[in-house]
This record gives sequence, structure tokens and C-alpha cells, in this order.
Amino acid sequence: MSYTFAALGLLAVDGVEAGIPVWQWWATGGVVIAIFAALLATSYGTRTGVIARATTKEAVRQPLFLLMLFIGGMLIVVNTFLPFFSLGEDIKMLKDCGLATILIGGLLLAIWTSSTSIASEIEGKTAMTLLSKPITRRQFVVGKYIGILQSVLALIVPLMIIFSAFIFYKVGYDARESGEEIPSFLQDGSFLPNAARAAEVLQILPGFALIFLEIAVLTAVSVAISTRMPMVVNIVTSLAIFVIGHITPMLVQSGAIKIEIVDFMARLIATVLPNLEYFNMSAAVATGQLIPPSYLLAALAYSIVYGGAAVLLSFILFEDRDLA
Repeated sequence: MSYTFAALGLLAVDGVEAGIPVWQWWATGGVVIAIFAALLATSYGTRTGVIARATTKEAVRQPLFLLMLFIGGMLIVVNTFLPFFSLGEDIKMLKDCGLATILIGGLLLAIWTSSTSIASEIEGKTAMTLLSKPITRRQFVVGKYIGILQSVLALIVPLMIIFSAFIFYKVGYDARESGEEIPSFLQDGSFLPNAARAAEVLQILPGFALIFLEIAVLTAVSVAISTRMPMVVNIVTSLAIFVIGHITPMLVQSGAIKIEIVDFMARLIATVLPNLEYFNMSAAVATGQLIPPSYLLAALAYSIVYGGAAVLLSFILFEDRDLA
């Protein structure tokens, strides 16, 4: 007999049910823990980690980090109490807006940091000083990449906690506004969270993982661009790839492009550029479904392959870059 989250009473509300064995979630959690352990081991056990820690400290101390944290938190709070006039679908609208807010904030931080930390250091000859020490160019690139990801985590985690808390609160707030029975914060006679509230929070948790994976892919692309291009070009190009990576795959799959040459170019772009629709959970939010662990692992594999290819490209571009 396979135990499920629905059997535990955590997802049996508003259609958010998933007959997924618990061992799959434990396996996914093990993969997440392994990734965090690898990041920590790299940051504190290798020469690459010296660059990574310095990059993280630099990113966290810059005003943009605090600005994104403040704006993201304020938008989440405002959207919680702002009526969407969605005929009873305010929680779904809040989920979409909150996930988009966290994605945009993390993406802007990652692109800005890669531009200032790599392109600006190369142009300002600071990178040459670092590479004069026993640090190779590949260690420099990987360290910068890992440091940027760690700074993104430092931004996403607090916003994730704030967002989850307000989703938990929103269930009762909407019930009170609609004159319905207000669900309690805890289950009767226990310290477990109320099933109606917990189900809404649990549904968005995979979205945070998808957001981080999408930012990881775009960060790898931004790092590769930063090794050759100045800051402004990197920011504009990375944001353009973000937009195209979401739009082009949908146009190709829908078959809306009837002109043959345009369709060919769209398919070429969709093949070369990252397919960021893999990381979009708007459909899951709209239908009230929980993203299964198999999808998360497939998205992780895609991000590792594409991100790894982008990092290898940055090795090639940076190998013969003149730093003098």
C-alpha cells in the first residue's frame, strides 16, 4: 500500500490531490539536499569556492539585493489584500503574481550580478589580478556562476517564506470576505496545519524549485555573454532571451506560424535558445494540480544539460580573452 500526501490529509482540498507515493517526494528531497551539499562543499572546500563566496557577498551587499527583497515582499503583501475581481479565484491569481514577482526579482539580481561581477571586472582589469593567483580561468567562471546562484537563493528563500505565509493566511481571508466558514490555522486537536490552508501552500512549493532552475539556466547564459560583452549588452540580451524563451516554444507548438521560412527560424530559435516554458507552472496553478516529482527531476536534468553547455561555452569564450 502506497501512502500519499492526500492520504495524510494535506492535499484533499479544492481538487489539489495527487496519488503520488511518498517515496518519490523523499527521493526528490534527497536530490535537493545533495545539490545544496555540493554547493556548500564547493564553496568551502575548493579554490573555486573562494571566488563563489566573494561573489555572493558582493551580490548581497549591493543595493539591488535589498531593493528586490523589499519590492518583492511589498508586492506579495499588497497582492494578498488587493481584490482581483476573479470570481472566487483570487488565490490562484495571488499564486501567479507571487511566483512571477519572485522570478523577476531573482532574474534581475542574477543578470545584474553577472554583468557587474564578470564583465565589469574584466573591463576594469580586476579579473587579471585574481587570475594572477593560483586560480585558473575555469575556476574563475565556475566560482562566479556558483556565487551568483547562492545570492539568488539568499533572495528567493526569504521571499518564499513570506509568500507561503501569506498564501496560508489568504485562504482564511477569502473565506471571511465571502462569508464562508473560516478554516482554523491548525487541525483540530493537533499541531498539524489546517488541510485547506496547507494544500494551497504545498501546491506552490514545486514552483520555487522551477523558478530557481530557470534562473540557473539564464544565469549560465548570462555568464557566457559576460565573458565577451559589456554590461549593457549582457542585460539586454539576457532579458531578450528570457522573453523569447517563453514565447517561441508556444508559437512553434501551437502551429500558429504559417509562413514556412518564419516557422523554420522559429523552430531554430526554439532549439538553440532555452525552452523556458518547461519551468512555467501557470497551468498547474490554474487547474489546481500538484506538479509531480518526475516533472521536477526532468526539469532539473534539462537545466543541468543546458546550463552545463552554457558554462562550457563560457570556458571557450573566456579562454583566449585578453585581460591586459
